[in-house]
Amino acid sequence: MFRRLALPTLACVLLASCAQTQLAGKQGLAAAPRSSLRAGAEPTYKHVVAADQEIASQAGLEMLQRGGNAIDAAVAASFTLSVVRPYSCGIGGGGFMLIHLKKHPKIDGLPRTVALDYREVAPAWAKADFFETDPRLKNDPSASTMGAHAVAIPGTVAGLLEALATYGTLPRETVLAPAIRAAEAGFAVDADYIRATNSPNVARGLKDGGRFAQFRTIYLLNGTIREGDILKQPEQARALKLIARDGASAFYKGEIATAIRRVLAAGGAEVSAIELAAYRPRELPALSTVFQGRRVYAFPPPSSGGIVLVQTLGMIEARRREFDSFEFAGSEQIHFLAEALKHSFADRSRFLADPTFVNVPLLALTSQSNTRELASRIDMTRTQPIDSYGSHLPQNDNKATSDAGTSHLSAVDSWGNAVACTETINLSFGSLVCVPGFGFLLNDQMDDFTTRRGKPNAFGLRQDERNLPAPGKQPLSSMCPTIVLAGESTSSPVELVVGGSGGPWIITGTLQVLLDCVTYGIPASKAVAQPRIHHQWMPNVLRIEPEIADSHERAGAKEQTVRAGLESRGHELNLGKSECVIQVIRKSPIAPGRYEAGSDPRKGGKPAGE
Repeated sequence: MFRRLALPTLACVLLASCAQTQLAGKQGLAAAPRSSLRAGAEPTYKHVVAADQEIASQAGLEMLQRGGNAIDAAVAASFTLSVVRPYSCGIGGGGFMLIHLKKHPKIDGLPRTVALDYREVAPAWAKADFFETDPRLKNDPSASTMGAHAVAIPGTVAGLLEALATYGTLPRETVLAPAIRAAEAGFAVDADYIRATNSPNVARGLKDGGRFAQFRTIYLLNGTIREGDILKQPEQARALKLIARDGASAFYKGEIATAIRRVLAAGGAEVSAIELAAYRPRELPALSTVFQGRRVYAFPPPSSGGIVLVQTLGMIEARRREFDSFEFAGSEQIHFLAEALKHSFADRSRFLADPTFVNVPLLALTSQSNTRELASRIDMTRTQPIDSYGSHLPQNDNKATSDAGTSHLSAVDSWGNAVACTETINLSFGSLVCVPGFGFLLNDQMDDFTTRRGKPNAFGLRQDERNLPAPGKQPLSSMCPTIVLAGESTSSPVELVVGGSGGPWIITGTLQVLLDCVTYGIPASKAVAQPRIHHQWMPNVLRIEPEIADSHERAGAKEQTVRAGLESRGHELNLGKSECVIQVIRKSPIAPGRYEAGSDPRKGGKPAGE
């Protein structure tokens, strides 16, 4: 059963409607005039799954074709992603699933939107100062990113099977069948897989002699892996078959659990049978706000993504008339977004953590009065001193004692049900620890805690002592599954299902695709392909893709580059490609009861629907 937390459902009513932005041929966030972006036919579907790997999307579609709903489809796609995107997510990791249930043959009182939290939890050995004081680890900066001490107790299997049992309609064996097929038959390694094998996490691990020999054998084919190779995983197929037959107990109590405990103990990080068997997902009330007359559902803590998204949307609404006057993707618009994001990410650092361990001021942070106050502090002529960002709220001193390797999928069915599901094993290939006999990888989620005070994690995020590890605690996350309804009413049809992968880039990427689709009417497949910006407060650098920075805008009577407009306001720029990969489903504006879908080309995914 779920552990249910009595967190308040957030209802921040944000007013005002969207005026149309004037582009006049502007090269912008979309690197093309908006009229061009909105032109052209977009495929539509009565039901569809958008994952970051086509085999997983097809697994979800297979469930829809069998008469299953969006939850069945999402669970099938997720288990399949464990096989075909093993460097991003898997049964050795955890995740968040946002479910909007419109119609179900056995559930009354609909519509309902729930947030299913199956984030990993810290083991019993994980005391607040463990990584700072343990003589084996204190001088090893990689201890929280690879090896046994990087591993938190996985939640994916428990979470997916709870979602299926509570909100799905198809048998467990049917839903896991595509994943088992993919593991046994194998799949063609693509360019993104090869990119992941060249990640810094893997490079560091391979320097460590034979410590991760099983990882090298299974996932690198002994170092010979190339694009186009067929990767088979018979050992993971065995694990999936046991889960299909016996359910979550196979993973948390059976021989898989024994294998997990043995491999962790061999690395010096013992986990007891009791704490592994005790893992439970939590069902939480979703965050809820209104943006441009639409109900927006986001994920509550331990996700930071929902609060950062809701705060930033609130700041846009507070200065809606001014925001609508900005040239699309011009330096004014980007400056405003960057400054708003700095406020939101500063609050992320100072106030957010697992709400079962610390007091998280949800309502205060996301209230209309607070977002208006934050918006009023945005100076359109310049940036501010770094310490001036964030909410003026009292800091609660509660301590624990009182994304990279991530994947997102979106799914909708013909009954109007929708799922936004983001899952992770943290860095690419997680901890690099494979479970003997079963082949799947374990996460390195301990690095999402504040493992060393005053030092950033692998994503450059500085986090408060509220996020120190503690037994049973969940680390703060940037995952940001989001569902937008077409009106303020909870009975309104689904308009957008969106989320992504890429550490803190998840939040900024999700925000920009939401704005592209909802505010600017850009079709799904074009919205996910657009260049993006990113700011996370610290480091105080505005990441921006060259297509945006080098485009031109009007500045009074003259033209300038967007880069020049931003630098004149005091931004330090870092030009480079976006690290976020977004999957989105959008209600068709022209075909009733049908949807567009887009899988971000940055990772080579493709939606599947009919």
